[in-house]
Amino acid sequence: MPELVHTRAELARARMALTGTVGVVMTMGALHEGHETLLRAARERADHVIVTIFVNPLQFGPNEDFDRYPRTLDADLELCRRAGADLVFAPTAADMYPDGEPTVRVEPGQLGEDLEGLSRPGFFHGVLTVVLKLLQLTRPDLAFFGEKDYQQLTLVRRMCRDLDVPVEVVGVPTAREPDGLARSSRNRYLSAGEREVALRLSRALRAGVEAAEAGRDAGAVLTAAHACFGAGEPGARLDYLVLTDSDLAPGPVRGPARLLVAAWVGGTRLIDNAPVRLDPTR
Repeated sequence: MPELVHTRAELARARMALTGTVGVVMTMGALHEGHETLLRAARERADHVIVTIFVNPLQFGPNEDFDRYPRTLDADLELCRRAGADLVFAPTAADMYPDGEPTVRVEPGQLGEDLEGLSRPGFFHGVLTVVLKLLQLTRPDLAFFGEKDYQQLTLVRRMCRDLDVPVEVVGVPTAREPDGLARSSRNRYLSAGEREVALRLSRALRAGVEAAEAGRDAGAVLTAAHACFGAGEPGARLDYLVLTDSDLAPGPVRGPARLLVAAWVGGTRLIDNAPVRLDPTR
């Protein structure tokens, strides 16, 4: 089993014993095969791997699922062992925020107010604040984040660049179920029927990618993706479906782009995205 620590002092002592390069994978627990993909990517690049497990209250709104978010520490530790993690830091809120909720938080800028930030006000203030704190506490050489949370990955990269945080931020491609559904801790909330409906997200992305590969322009790519949600079809409520450049600026006419989608399936909000290359034929 990897070493499990809960306090800052325990983490500091354990971190001092790690020599060579250190990678960190930050999680909120309820680990699944997608997290295992991150851990294995970290294992390939770093001499030692630290996993953080912390359900961060700062990134949950008043009507979101903080209280029911799954806590499965024993199972999480087993997955960490299987994937080769060396150290697991699982603090309480009092350990992370000893003076209560911080009065100083990371400001994500305009990008943090769009997409997920528009649907979840204050979300990225909480995300970037806890990520920066965990980077300070774990002092990694590399930090691994999944591309499923593409806006988060983009903002973490920008934060580290703007604030001179000495860490390489590594994006890891989205892990998917055999049927294409992006792996997520929130998938466990879905009923069997809702899970089938949830496949519309990945199907929409695939339709958009295929349209781009066929030489269609940005408008046609979006039209193909939107068609997977169909007017009046029950079960999924689209939040957003957008095409941007690879840094989440307004989408290019040509070149690398990102197609992003968020939708409610029953009471569960899911997100997904895919890279697209636009090279429309004339």
